[in-house]
Amino acid sequence: MIDVDLVQRLKVGGTFLIELYKVGVGCMLTLFVPQACGDEICTFRQNYEKTAGYNRTALITNGLSLLMFVVSYGVELRRENWAIHYLDVDYDKPDNSLKEIIRGEPELDKKMDRLNKIYYYTLLATSGVYVVNLGLMGKILYDDYHSMSTVSCTASFALLVLMKLYNSLCVARVSIKQDEMRSAFLKEFTSFNVLDVDYVKQKYGTESRSESGVALEDVSVDIPEAKP
Repeated sequence: MIDVDLVQRLKVGGTFLIELYKVGVGCMLTLFVPQACGDEICTFRQNYEKTAGYNRTALITNGLSLLMFVVSYGVELRRENWAIHYLDVDYDKPDNSLKEIIRGEPELDKKMDRLNKIYYYTLLATSGVYVVNLGLMGKILYDDYHSMSTVSCTASFALLVLMKLYNSLCVARVSIKQDEMRSAFLKEFTSFNVLDVDYVKQKYGTESRSESGVALEDVSVDIPEAKP
């Protein structure tokens, strides 16, 4: 039988790699946006070797913005891994059912709240740096404009990053406001709404629902004695 946690981790990993590529291009705009070198488009190396003070400042800001995204992804993946390990998804239950269930697990409840807040504030800081990054690109677009591809590529790359930030901020804000654990990677922003089967079996010695008929959401109310 395929382990559900492994499937979820594979989905998260695949989505992460795709997003990391998009974010990398969207942050390093001074390198990937077509710019004018005389009558031709600059190569990647020519973009990198531009020595004007402003260009170097913009490139450094690009790198700082990418670094902030790496930090954000680190927090995001840690949060997602914790949720996959301790929580689970039951499509027969409403998304907000975890709020009542997790009250019986004070340690998990506190950890979830802490992870959600760290995630949210990290995203806010990353968003601020990226806005500055976009602002600095304005002068480069004006000075090194080559064609409409200069503007269209900048807009396309920036939009990919802004959509990522918007979606992640929505996930973080809703998770804090509604006291739940929304997934930032799984399809349709899946909300972990019950305790994980493996976690319950390890802590309480209960069997799976299919074998015992015990609903996991009831564990926090009537906790059976652990098997010796």
